[in-house]
Order: sequence, then structure tokens, then C-alpha cells
Amino acid sequence: MGETVKGEPPMESYKSLEQLWVLKESSPDTRLHFMQHGKITSYPKGHLCLRAAEDNSNIFFILKGKVQIYNLTKCGKKKTLFILGKNHIANESLAWNSNTIFCETIERCSFYVIRREILLSLMEQDFQLTKALLQYQERKIWRLEHQLKNTVGSIYLERKLASKLWKLARDYGIRTDKGILIDMDLSITFLADLLGVPRETASRVCRKLADFGLILIEKKKIYILDAEKMALFYKNGSFVRT
Repeated sequence: MGETVKGEPPMESYKSLEQLWVLKESSPDTRLHFMQHGKITSYPKGHLCLRAAEDNSNIFFILKGKVQIYNLTKCGKKKTLFILGKNHIANESLAWNSNTIFCETIERCSFYVIRREILLSLMEQDFQLTKALLQYQERKIWRLEHQLKNTVGSIYLERKLASKLWKLARDYGIRTDKGILIDMDLSITFLADLLGVPRETASRVCRKLADFGLILIEKKKIYILDAEKMALFYKNGSFVRT
């Protein structure tokens, strides 16, 4: 079980839900029912919120922190699909109870958890809520389609990792004197899961990107030294505009 927030969360926490992306265009009545029928829950790093092939009746809206969405290969190795943070939903499906993915926290996370049946009922009553959720799912499908282009067979691993790091820097980057710091721990094991390759291969690819002057690695932290150069490399395989 997860580590639930002790006691009743402050009223301010629930008031902040009114600004939740999924409720922006919804009716006041929908917002009220949404906030009345869920709860704010926190989990520590390394907690499995969702397990593939298990039933789950809750929808997890991420309020704070980041999660890793992954599946297992036939060999039992992790294959990371997404890194999701605030303003995302951990579940892959809104309508079905059975999970097809794993969701694991990679740092302490807070969620707003609401039962699936309640969310579906609210969607029936409020088209704006339904529209917001459909648009979210469409964006996720677009990301999956884009990832299919970046399979090992169609793009060199160096460019594949450069693409993933560039996007992580865009979504979770902090500008520093050294470059853009990706605000999460990125171990070689984690990067191997991200690429779907052995640790040794991931380590070699990281060294190549460092040799190219694209990244700086300090312990488990990665800095993007030149975001524009990184983008050119993963798109074109060179550092020259085409």
C-alpha cells in the first residue's frame, strides 16, 4: 500500500485543484463533484502505483513529482515508455479496469486519486471535461507514434538517447551555469531502461554524447550543454543545419 498523506490535507490543497488542467473548462458543478469524490495521496520514491495485468479502479492525476511508465520485455527487462510529471495522468486507460503498464514513482509524488466510475459519470454529464481528457489521450498517442520512429532499427542509439534527454530537459530542465540540468536522478540503469538496452550499451552511448560535447554527467545528474546542438544531432545526425 502507498504512504497516504497523514490526516486531512489542508483545505488549500483542495482549493488548488480548481486550477487542475482537466477542470479548466468544466462547469462549477463538475468541479465541485470532482473535488468531493477524490483524495490527495502521496507515495515515496520506488512505489508501484499500477501493475500490469492487475485490476485497478482508480485514476491517478499527478500533482507533484515524476513517475516512470514502463512495460517488461519477454526477458523480464524494463522498457520505459514515458516519464510523466505534473499535469499528467498515470493510467494508460480511462475506461478499462485492467492495467497494461507499470507505473513507478521515481521521486516522492502526490496524486489526486478518483474512482474510475465517478470520473466516467462526470464525463457523461460534462462534455468539456470529456473533451479535455480526449485531447490529453490524443497527445499521448502522438508521443507513442513519435517513439515508434525512434526504434533501435531506424535510428542510431546515440541519436535516440539525445532525443530523449533533449525532451526531458525541455520538460524538466533547470538552467544553470553548467547548462540545462535535467531535474531527476538519471542512473545508467535508468537510461538503459529508457533505451531498452543493456547497461554496458547505455554507458557507452552516454560517453559518446559526452565526447561530442552535448552532455555533462556528474554522478546521477545530466546537464545539456547546448540544447540547439543536441536538437540538430538527434534530428539530423550532425551538428549542421540542413
